[in-house]
Amino acid sequence: MPPSWGADVLLHPPRHHVAGVTPENAEDVVWDVGIRLVGWRFAAEGGRRGTVVFLHGLGANRAGAIPIAAHFTTRGFDVVAYDGRAHGDSGGDACTYGFYEKRDLARVIDQLASGPVVAFGWSLGAGVALQAAAQDQRIALVVAVAPFSDLRTAAIERAPPFASRASIAEAFRIAEAQGRFRVDDASPMDAAVHIRAPVLVIHGAEDHQTPIAHAHRVFDRLAGPKKLVVVPGAGHVDVLGPSTWQEVDDFVSANLATRAPPK
Repeated sequence: MPPSWGADVLLHPPRHHVAGVTPENAEDVVWDVGIRLVGWRFAAEGGRRGTVVFLHGLGANRAGAIPIAAHFTTRGFDVVAYDGRAHGDSGGDACTYGFYEKRDLARVIDQLASGPVVAFGWSLGAGVALQAAAQDQRIALVVAVAPFSDLRTAAIERAPPFASRASIAEAFRIAEAQGRFRVDDASPMDAAVHIRAPVLVIHGAEDHQTPIAHAHRVFDRLAGPKKLVVVPGAGHVDVLGPSTWQEVDDFVSANLATRAPPK
């Protein structure tokens, strides 16, 4: 495996542009955070409780927010979703697995209405949410679905079996130079020790893309209020059934209203 090929795969996941029209209950929004982030804003129904920011997975886009918005807007939350850097219709020439994405999220939060912010991330987005929450006290609660524990481990696990250790190491070196970041700095489990906001970790027991060991490594290091929900029989993308949504609602209700604002 040419190391340059491995670096390219790491930095440039497939781009899937959003097909179709804007959902009727959403408005188009573009955030300038140094690059152009293209997204949607869904307005809360009834009394507003805060904002949920949805962060999608690797190779996905903001369309994944539609069912998330349908759930949270009826419970009093605005929902914001955007294509992450190097994804969908947004700018950016490389995915850095949270290294720059956490800064992008902070700049989006700068432009939100006042009130508590819930970072709801899936897979890559869960890793971004966790890394951001370690630095930004405006994030009042995190829901991390199928998080990766650290980029190095996740990338090695997904490398083809014929890739040698030397090739993988060189691919990391090339990716760091081209993406202008350090692979080992993209580590939700290292960020976890600095998070004081409540965190709900959700993972499928049969997730073979990101094995459940990743969730345990993150969860074990979380320092604040936390809960781990393991969904029996679920894989990487099918964890949000009725019982799991009830876990989400219960965790948000129990932890969001009672959390004191940061000093």
